Amino acid sequence: MIVFRGPSEVPADFGSSAVAIGKFDGVHAGHRAVIERLKADAAASGARSVAVTFDRNPLALLRPELCPDNVVSTDRKLELLGGLGLDATLLLTFDSELASQSPEAFVEQILVGALHVSTVLVGEDFRFGHRGAGTPELLRELGPLYGFTVDVVDDVYLEGSDRRVSSSWIRELLAEGDVATAERALGRAVDVRGEVVHGLKRGRELGFPTANLSETVDAFVPADGVYAGWLEDHDTGIRYPAAVSVGTNPTFDDVLVRQVEAHVIDEDALDLYGHDVTVEFTQRLRGMVAFEGIDALMVQMTADVDAARAILGSDALG
Repeated sequence: MIVFRGPSEVPADFGSSAVAIGKFDGVHAGHRAVIERLKADAAASGARSVAVTFDRNPLALLRPELCPDNVVSTDRKLELLGGLGLDATLLLTFDSELASQSPEAFVEQILVGALHVSTVLVGEDFRFGHRGAGTPELLRELGPLYGFTVDVVDDVYLEGSDRRVSSSWIRELLAEGDVATAERALGRAVDVRGEVVHGLKRGRELGFPTANLSETVDAFVPADGVYAGWLEDHDTGIRYPAAVSVGTNPTFDDVLVRQVEAHVIDEDALDLYGHDVTVEFTQRLRGMVAFEGIDALMVQMTADVDAARAILGSDALG
């Protein structure tokens, strides 16, 4: 997938485009439905399939006090979009100039002028342009003037749920530790990627060595607690079953920031320091609590590892 970091980077001969526009934060099941429709429309018309998105949540500029944490980083968003078979993504810098652009100018300069759009796909709640004045209805009005059609994609609902899939809902699910439902809403595993760094090495002292991720990771970290999950070492390509801890270690009360730590099951001699890894969350086992002494903590850690092994099944048995 080609990534254009501004309309000026799109070649003049890029060709006709079918375009989907949105924040695409998390690249969840609703976004994937839009992208699948986009690819079908592009194939039917012989156009290029292009996602148009932004380098930040517009609220980060317009109302920073109301801006939520991203479900994924911008780089991770581009990586996820790249895995969906698109021809290109146009990443727009959401600055004061773009924020003040009228909906009509957005259509004329970006969709028509740069991308030669033939079809525009958006969700029903999509808004664009100065003060969010642009709507799907306005796109439909402008379409005949500029020679493009508009396809509004219906919301996606999980089976058994009356709530539409959205980035906001996914953040709520992750904040509650409900990684199983979040996985269904995302259409992929809940995970974070980062570098393994040195910690206090207390887990190793207790017989449960952990790979501690750096503070900077590429996705929203689920609620404090212990999870069954997986660790993928990108340096070796090996995927390991793991018991994963998120939190500040309240038993010892000497960790100042939230940490993601993964104990690789039955692999106590691994040296992962400096490795680039992904930690995947499969199921929450329990919340984070302070224990009365090391013995009680070790008993619980043993139970957590056993529970994770049972949940992960035969794949965790080697």
